[in-house]
Amino acid sequence: MGDALVLGGGGITGIAWEIGLLLGLREAGVDLTGADTVVGTSAGSVVGAQLTSGTPLEDLYAGQLADPSGEIGASFGRLTLVTYAALLLAPGSGRAKRRRLGRASVRAASRAGATLAEDRVRVIRERLPVDAWPDRDLRVTAVDADTGEFVVLDRHGEVDLVHAVASSCAVPLVWPPVAMAGRRLVDGGVRSGTNADVAEGADPVVVLAPLPRSLSRATGIPAQLARTGARRTAVVVPDADALSAIGRNVLDPAQRAAAAEAGRTQAASVAEEVRTAWAR
Repeated sequence: MGDALVLGGGGITGIAWEIGLLLGLREAGVDLTGADTVVGTSAGSVVGAQLTSGTPLEDLYAGQLADPSGEIGASFGRLTLVTYAALLLAPGSGRAKRRRLGRASVRAASRAGATLAEDRVRVIRERLPVDAWPDRDLRVTAVDADTGEFVVLDRHGEVDLVHAVASSCAVPLVWPPVAMAGRRLVDGGVRSGTNADVAEGADPVVVLAPLPRSLSRATGIPAQLARTGARRTAVVVPDADALSAIGRNVLDPAQRAAAAEAGRTQAASVAEEVRTAWAR
């Protein structure tokens, strides 16, 4: 299977931080963009699609520094956070928890109407340099809103790239589920912020995780990396300066440029760790 780059979720600022970090790492002599397998969850699905499109990192980075006024911003209000936590922390299997949250998202979307769903797909389409799956092993994670099933989307399936990425970015109770191929799909981050175990069989595995926390040990990064079987791994999370730049609302486009710059700066401090793991 070769090596794998796992790109975790983290909203608009997560996209920016990951792109800045990738550029900074390459400037430090560690180029992850040619990974044999790329796994993207939520924000990471956007970055994964952008990277595998062949678009130069410098261009992707410049895009993060551009005027963010065209983005649709959002936030996790207190009521949304409480509802989100209650649905996931209530008793039940992981799939049952995901199903509860997915169905709550379907109900919320029905009240909001179809226009918002269409607008979200349009925004995702504008973020991507291409609208077709790359001829590479790109895996995008999502969750079936009606069943709670964890879904991995790729070029061999029925879901096109734009709708796959839109699905992975459909944060429940914030953005509506994406209807595609007979399913209603929501954010793959409902299962895990990184879903690093999707890279099972790869070695080495490098994980970029804007939001590394998990609700259980089983879905945490260490346990998921153990399930990959990889002997060489590295995990990069935002440092203190990056966290400050990202801010409290990861869905705020106004923080995009600062997050990208912080990621690029942070790369120098983690380059050796990543280089050691990634050495071929």
